[in-house]
Amino acid sequence: MKIAAAVIVALCAASSAARAESWTTYRIVESGTAVDIPTSVFTEPAGKPDGYGERFRNSDGSADLTVQAVPDQGLSPAEFLARKNPPSGMVYKRITPKFFVVSSIKRGAIWYDRCNFSRRYVHCVLINYPAAEKRQWDRIVTRISHSLSGG
Repeated sequence: MKIAAAVIVALCAASSAARAESWTTYRIVESGTAVDIPTSVFTEPAGKPDGYGERFRNSDGSADLTVQAVPDQGLSPAEFLARKNPPSGMVYKRITPKFFVVSSIKRGAIWYDRCNFSRRYVHCVLINYPAAEKRQWDRIVTRISHSLSGG
């Protein structure tokens, strides 16, 4: 009986991330940016970022997703990232000639940024979500990250 109660509590406490069933491709027409986003998770518009794109959040406000494209200024991925002044102590950092991915934990939330570089634009996704829900978010973050593309 105790096990059954624990399972029910765990299921009820699962975040909206665990219910990511409905996906769509979000496109930024001006830049050619495209990325898969879980519309069953990110249900609320949350404003506009710099450049082109949109910011979304989940219904309880504990997570947000920014899809963004900014004009390429001729910077390498490493230079572009350095100009953003990322916090020290990154948990994950990968920089190649065509993209970068960085991630860390700040105030109980994981932040994850990926930017792909094309001839005219830098195409980015920025995701923030509760660190306590990392396992529920891993699959979602991976799909979003791997689907990011741009013209």
